[in-house]
Formats: sequence, structure tokens, C-alpha cells
Amino acid sequence: MMYVDEYRDKHRADQLITQIRTQATRRWVIMEVCGGQTHSLLKHGIESSLQDAVELIHGPGCPVCVTSVEAIDHAQELAMLPNVILCSFGDMMRVPGSQGSLLNVRAVGGTVRIVYSPLDAVTLAEQHPEKEVVFLAVGFETTAPATALAVLQAHQRHLKNFSLLVHHVRVQPAMEAIMQMPDVRVQAFLAAGHVCTIMGYDTYPSFVEQYGVPIVVTGFEPLDLLAGILECVRQLEIGKAEIANEYPRSVRKEGNWSARKIVDQVYEITDQTWRGMGSIPQSGYRLRTAWQHYDAGIRFPNKFCKIGGDHALCRAGDVLAGRIRPTECKAFGKQCTPDSPLGAPMVSSEGACAAYYQYRLPVIS
Repeated sequence: MMYVDEYRDKHRADQLITQIRTQATRRWVIMEVCGGQTHSLLKHGIESSLQDAVELIHGPGCPVCVTSVEAIDHAQELAMLPNVILCSFGDMMRVPGSQGSLLNVRAVGGTVRIVYSPLDAVTLAEQHPEKEVVFLAVGFETTAPATALAVLQAHQRHLKNFSLLVHHVRVQPAMEAIMQMPDVRVQAFLAAGHVCTIMGYDTYPSFVEQYGVPIVVTGFEPLDLLAGILECVRQLEIGKAEIANEYPRSVRKEGNWSARKIVDQVYEITDQTWRGMGSIPQSGYRLRTAWQHYDAGIRFPNKFCKIGGDHALCRAGDVLAGRIRPTECKAFGKQCTPDSPLGAPMVSSEGACAAYYQYRLPVIS
């Protein structure tokens, strides 16, 4: 049965590739928003299979990659305080700040714990009432419900020693920022299916109307991506710009109302700084006034961190904005590798640089 399913998938993929090539009368420029989509496009050879029909460029769709240097520096500062346990997901540990990473801080005595869920950090706070437990809350709208729920759980358990260092980001404002860049080349977007699973796509029609570009919601499997690309090409060829959902098994227009309600209860929208892209209006979340006693940024103000950027050789900002491909950075594969990354896109499992290194760089025996 597995062999039959694989055969059918490959046959369908070949059909979609043929349809895309047949319909495309020019080489259209399509940006996939999510880093998971980037990895899938490279892993399954979709980008190379369609390079004569479409140009796929990679957007800022990796929350680890876009977490600002200042956020990492602040987290490092907190981890060095004697009464603080800083909690983070494992993929944040090697993201560079201006003075190394959280792994470096742990190596010199800082207290950093890897957790698998924000609720693990809540439990840790309950188990260690003598310590301040801070969870570094990053991610798109996909992870915001979980950190909001952690706040509600901490409140329910009457915990006074739990807080969040909030650096959540919102996808649509970043897409708007890209479309406002003077050198923008994007003609259509593949929207992130996991974000739309939570938030839906009911706010995208105004974006489509304002910028005149199709937005197609897709998943991460090869057939999902090919169907999304085909829909983009179809619209571009007939001069239309609409929102389309090619991921209906997971995404509804209104999204997940329960998750959206929790996010709205705990957070409010604010400006946020993105690595390599600067401050983007209305692109992040902060805790509402009623929950600010759980805000680590208020409990532990950022005293020593200065605004900084990536390593001088690193062109992460240009990669995240889709201006260049990772291989166009002179440091790629030389000074910058997954073992010694200069920028966050080479660190993250969803980063575009890591994807190009894994799937495009020749294997050296």
C-alpha cells in the first residue's frame, strides 16, 4: 500500500509540474512565507524542477531567524542573574546575539533550561518557588496560543515567580513591509498554512486588494506546495489577484476561534523589531495591562543591551527579505556553516541558509 501511495503522489506531482509549466508564459516570482515550506521545496526538488517556470524566493518565515539580537541579548542578561531560570525551546539555544548565544551563556554559568512547552516552564516555576522562571516566548501566531495559555495557567496556580519575555511576531505585517520595499519583486505569496490554521485568512482580502498580488494558503507537503504554486500561476496568467485556500483539510477562513480568543484575551498588538528588517508596525504581541505582572521585560528591564545586528559578513537581513538567495552571501558555506553560524538563518531548522546548506551544497567527502 505504501508503494502504491508513493506512486500516486509522484504521478500527481508530475501532473502538477506539467500544468504549471504549461500555464506559465513567463517566469513568475513567488515568495513562500514559511521556512518549513522552503525546506520542503528544496528537499523534494520542487524549486529546481520549476526553475524555468517560476522563481521561488524565500521570505522571513522563520520565527527563530527573525528574533532580534536585542531579544537574545536580553535573554542572556536574565540567564546570568543568580535568581533566574531562563527557559527556551532548543532551537533558540544557538541563535547569535551580539555576544554569543544562550549556549555560551550556559557554558559560563548562566541558568538556561530547554523545555518542550511553555507549560513546562510553568511547572518549573511551581517546583522552584525560590527562583524566578522566565520563558522566552518567540514564534508566529502559531505558538502565541500556547504562551497565552501558560499565562492563564500561572494565574490559575497563583504563581508569582513566572513571567514571559515576549517576542512573538505576526506574519501579515511582515508581508506588507516586504511589499512596501522599493526593490520588491514579489508577484504572489504562498501563505503559511500553520499560521492560517490558527488565525485563518479573513484579513488577507484587503492585503490582496491593496497590493494586487495573489495569496494562496498552502501546507508543507510536496503536493500542497505544487497545488499552491499552480493556483498562483493561474491567477497571475489571467491578471487576477485573489485569496485562495489550497490547504482546506487544515485551514478555515476564520481559523481556530478558541485559539484566537485565548491570544486576544492575553495579548494586544504592538510594534516589533525583526532581525534584519528593523521595527515593523503592528507586527508583534505584548501582554495586556491586566497580565503585565507576568511580563519579564517589566520585571527585569533591559539595562545593558545595545541595539546591534548580525555579524558584519552576514547578510541575513537580505536573505529574510528575499533580496538574495543564501548562496549569494559570500560567507555562506565558508565562514558561516551550521557548526559555526554567523546568522540565525543558518541556525534554525527552518532557516533558509540551513536549507540551502543541507540540500544544495555539495557533499564533501
